[in-house]
Amino acid sequence: MRPVHILLPVTGSRYGGSGWEKVDQAWAQNSLDNNTRTNWITSSFVTSTHASKKWKLTAVYSRTEETARSFASKHSAETVYTSLDSLGSDSSIQAVYIASPNSLHYSQAKLLLYADKHVILEKPATSTVAELDDLFRIAKEKNLFLLEAYRHIQEANFLRLRRALLEEKKLGKIYGASLTYASYSSRYTNVLAGAVPNIFSLDFSGGSLVDIGVYPIAFAVAIWGRPHACSYSPFICPTGVDGGGFVTLRYDGFAVQINQSKGYSSAAPSEIYGEKGTVTLNATTDIDSVELWTAQTKETEQLAGMKAEHNLQEEAEEFARIVERGDRDAAGRLEELSRIVIGITTELRRQNGIVFAAEREARA
Repeated sequence: MRPVHILLPVTGSRYGGSGWEKVDQAWAQNSLDNNTRTNWITSSFVTSTHASKKWKLTAVYSRTEETARSFASKHSAETVYTSLDSLGSDSSIQAVYIASPNSLHYSQAKLLLYADKHVILEKPATSTVAELDDLFRIAKEKNLFLLEAYRHIQEANFLRLRRALLEEKKLGKIYGASLTYASYSSRYTNVLAGAVPNIFSLDFSGGSLVDIGVYPIAFAVAIWGRPHACSYSPFICPTGVDGGGFVTLRYDGFAVQINQSKGYSSAAPSEIYGEKGTVTLNATTDIDSVELWTAQTKETEQLAGMKAEHNLQEEAEEFARIVERGDRDAAGRLEELSRIVIGITTELRRQNGIVFAAEREARA
């Protein structure tokens, strides 16, 4: 097994109505093959949170001091930790963001919740439904927030699309949707060469479905809610996880087809079909274009508008708002989405015999 370093940058300050208030946060990230390279989502989150002026990175955790100091120096953090227990015992830290390998989310989040920290977990929040249930239970008992970071459903253009469909009824009755997120991963080249990168490992709860397939799944759930049925036709990697494939979510009167993969790429747009026309999006994340074609007039209208400069900035702003205002209603809606999405992915994996090590251990 390759060495895995867990990197948790930890945090800073946010601006509240009464001035600068202390709000701390942490980032978790994996480094493979003895490299200390930064996972793009972690660096992007740091950049985006700083741009939001709601968060400030002030400390970093890693198993090795060298790794911690390297990341801390890059992002101007003041403190480093080489022990999660030490991080947890720091009373100045209020919230933690974790983007470590999937299988480590549960144990890290559990430790930090019990240390009285709010926790933001990068998707997928946990390996199993039972783990997610346990974390939400602890968070509620401790009066803390546990938030899963589905960044795309906080984007301004996603919210404009959702409003156009549900409130303004611009498509009328929905006939169906085709959502795409397929992007070839350089680590899949390593898989074909016989390696087992974390994201393609059953031991680390990997696979395309839980890594990028959850984006279009969460996209659909955030608009139409829980489907009444789902199915998945994947191709299986040599490592035992799925490399991608086609997911179908069935709703009353229509279906959503999802093409997702880390083993091939697609340039196809995403589309939503209705009795009044068609909406075409450039993607299900980082949405820049939302074109509404109206069947009656044959005209096209651009629904997309201004968005934040950085692609995780809107998420960072919303999570800061939830914590600062204690918005349990908003957190509850996100919890419900998290529970539906992990229920779907668990069922899709069950259909295809994809069993994570965390599940085997729980059954033992």
